Amino acid sequence: MVGDPEVEGAPPETETEESGRGIRSVLPVASLVSPSGNEVQLPELEGKVVALYFAANWYPRCEAFTPALAAAYGQLRERGAGFEVVFVSCDEDAPSFERFHRAMPWPAVRFGDLPCKKGLSQAFQVEGIPRLVVLGPEGEVVCSDAVELVHRYGDPAFPFTPARVAELEADERSKFASQTLEKLFSIGYVNGSNDHQVPISSLVGKTVGLYFSAHRCAPCAKFTARLAAIYGTLRRKAEDFEVVYVPMDKEEDGYLRSCGAMPWLALPYDDGGVSSRALARYFDVREIPTMVVIGPDGKTVTREGRNLVNLYFDMAFPFTDEQVRMLQELEDEEAKGYAPSLLHAGHRHELSIVSGQSGGGPYICCECDEQGFGWAYQCIACGYEIHLRCGRNVEGGSAGTGQ
Repeated sequence: MVGDPEVEGAPPETETEESGRGIRSVLPVASLVSPSGNEVQLPELEGKVVALYFAANWYPRCEAFTPALAAAYGQLRERGAGFEVVFVSCDEDAPSFERFHRAMPWPAVRFGDLPCKKGLSQAFQVEGIPRLVVLGPEGEVVCSDAVELVHRYGDPAFPFTPARVAELEADERSKFASQTLEKLFSIGYVNGSNDHQVPISSLVGKTVGLYFSAHRCAPCAKFTARLAAIYGTLRRKAEDFEVVYVPMDKEEDGYLRSCGAMPWLALPYDDGGVSSRALARYFDVREIPTMVVIGPDGKTVTREGRNLVNLYFDMAFPFTDEQVRMLQELEDEEAKGYAPSLLHAGHRHELSIVSGQSGGGPYICCECDEQGFGWAYQCIACGYEIHLRCGRNVEGGSAGTGQ
């Protein structure tokens, strides 16, 4: 088990009276270093919940997680919670460490202290980053990896104990069970065309896609165009479908530009993105674009709206499990009409048809760069995969016999 204190090099389960307990039983150093380069004495951490943050500036997931951890850290420090973070760098050189550390408000193990960093990595079996090992006031492991907890709950996850996590999960289940469209929004309206205010109550009874996106995001621009086409098709069919743009833009100018490219409603930017961040936290949105689909009863239908649109276009409506199962059955039937193998100019190897049961699964099509699932033409040798439809449509393609 990750973080098990009985692994080799881990902090001992019990200690003598003379050796003492607490953070000094885990960190074999006299002091740490602050982001500004000042010395931080280890006794300053005594009696606190301490999180060891294993990260490196070269890894995008660490770059993305650090601001989330910093926000939670700031909130906890502001309200006087006994919490501290110690950065344990996995950077390759001192300048990279210093540059990354300056973006953090907490102390770090000195970059040159290789024995300490190696010992901590071995003690807590750190095999991937970012990793956040939370220790209690006595130096005991409270949570072997709190990255997901910080992403999902932020500072309310403190002190990261199993009991606290159970409370948060129970509260989350209760909120989702009683969820309504009106409860999701902190304000009672969204913006329509020409900033016309549309009351949230007018969306009740419809299938609503909450579209998390931003202007300066290439994947968002690509998906917005596809969603707009599907939105138009469904509206022409008089389906009770609406989309609400939930802006992830850092500046209002980007928000306004995004709205100009979207034919649907938008959450106002008036509160500086507070409502958007609350919705992103509630639905645990980690990346954009994301589309969360809310059903006519106000309950969450799926958080995979983007993938379903990419897979099935307007046929994905109303995005329910029943609809997806029906589409998968149709796809199974259609696949019988495809050749068992394929050769085309985009790849040197032969591509063989696979299903979800014979090696297929979630993938990104190497031809159109969109989501795929289940059926695919796949190169067994290197994992190159394309949609069946892309195999049929690609220039230079030719169906083989598979023999």
